[in-house]
Amino acid sequence: MNKEYTAEQEQIARFAKAMGHPARMAILEFLAKQECCFFGDIHEELPIAKATVSQHLKELKDAGLIQGEIETPKVKYCINRENWETASKLFAKFFGQCAWGKKTCCG
Repeated sequence: MNKEYTAEQEQIARFAKAMGHPARMAILEFLAKQECCFFGDIHEELPIAKATVSQHLKELKDAGLIQGEIETPKVKYCINRENWETASKLFAKFFGQCAWGKKTCCG
């Protein structure tokens, strides 16, 4: 039997994996409040090494949650608005699908 995951399942898992670290959540929260942001601003906001911030930015960018462009001598990052909206809808749909409603089955 060949069962495959749906495109939605693949996408939400990719977003969730990228969001699976507190530093990445802090970066996303910071960027969500900005129009755009330079790398230096992000590094100053978080209590982690510059190289570590760079690794987390790469993970978020690879997942499509943020986007960036080179502006010598800095790299500018901001929220990828299209994918942010997609993630918002996917998570809302996922958390809204529970069949048990207000009943409790385990408690």
